[in-house]
Amino acid sequence: MLNGLTILFFPRPGDANVFLKLRIQSGAAFDLAGKAGTMALLGDSLFPDPATREYVTEQLGGRLEVSTNYDSIDVTIAGKASELERMIELLRNAVVTTNLSVENVARLREARLKHSSEKPPSASQIADREIAKRLFGSFPYSNPANGTVESLTKVERADLMLARERFLHSDNATLVVIGGVDRSRLMRDLRQLLGPWPKGDRTYPSTFRQPNTPDARVLIVDAKEAKNAEVRIGVRGLARSDRDALTASLLAQIARDRWHTAVPEISNVFVRHDAYLLPGMFVFGGSTPSSSAGRAISAAAEVMKALVQNGPTPAELDRSRTALMTEMNKLGASPDSLASAWLDSETYKLPNANPSAELNRLIAADLQRVATRLFKDTPPATIAVGDTAQLKAALGDKIETRHDAKTAADSAAPAKKP
Repeated sequence: MLNGLTILFFPRPGDANVFLKLRIQSGAAFDLAGKAGTMALLGDSLFPDPATREYVTEQLGGRLEVSTNYDSIDVTIAGKASELERMIELLRNAVVTTNLSVENVARLREARLKHSSEKPPSASQIADREIAKRLFGSFPYSNPANGTVESLTKVERADLMLARERFLHSDNATLVVIGGVDRSRLMRDLRQLLGPWPKGDRTYPSTFRQPNTPDARVLIVDAKEAKNAEVRIGVRGLARSDRDALTASLLAQIARDRWHTAVPEISNVFVRHDAYLLPGMFVFGGSTPSSSAGRAISAAAEVMKALVQNGPTPAELDRSRTALMTEMNKLGASPDSLASAWLDSETYKLPNANPSAELNRLIAADLQRVATRLFKDTPPATIAVGDTAQLKAALGDKIETRHDAKTAADSAAPAKKP
């Protein structure tokens, strides 16, 4: 559109429904220092009245959802194709006349604070947070995208107004429309209702100073109530736009199988590659008896070393490729998954390639090359959450306990001051 809003349309003639997904191309990575959750609160403010969601469900026969991650704010609205104009009008009201009144901001913040404080974090959640802090220091990815009780209390109305001024613009957004609507009708409604949405007068690139090298010691976080120890071993990963990001996800499948085979007593085991607009992290995680924590940590290091030296076997490659394809196929061809894939291509500037075809082209040497990128000469960060006394006995001297734990003393400020 003339105001810079990108429209992606997939017609489905005969479909009685229509699906819209709007992506604001800035997320929690732009939260101000010490105020994690700012962008999530901005997302909440788009539709502050619960009655709006009820209206979409009951009157439009669909659903309304808003989610915030490190890279974006996503608004999903679906309903009857005959109600297209009304759905676009709801989007217009959200982004053009965002209600950031004193009362609204206070109510939304209290709602998030209540949700965050209702249930204390589990040992697993604590471990996930701590490994991110250990790897990223004060870099934005170390903070939960939805914020914490401590950070949300610091978010003020002025912070949300600044975020709206910086990021809530038509040329910083992409809209996907899928369903049984006519293109001419769609464009007429979009020009009429979203045409007045103004452009931004400048851009704010997501360029941040990289964090320092993580401490090599094992950080023990005390959680006496935990029956087992939660362990996390992580290294910094690749960006979503990196050509090797998919290979890293396949490598994670192989690493998981090897790690679990080496330490079968690990439960809730996972190895994942979290990729964002900027490089994310590659993490081993699971729950293990405290007495086995040292063995689990050593085994993860051995898995990384072996993948660098020799790569996977043909059998491992085939098995993991099948598992990853099955996981990808579960998403199916629903409007939601189609829209997300389309938006991801725009957000991360991904090539228009078939992921299944890419997976089939990968050979063992590709995975060994990516393992070398990720693991060679790279000190991992290591976390163990559980009974401190038991973990000290299992892990030896190269440890750091939670009361004197530190994260990298570096800056997460944007390259340009907001």
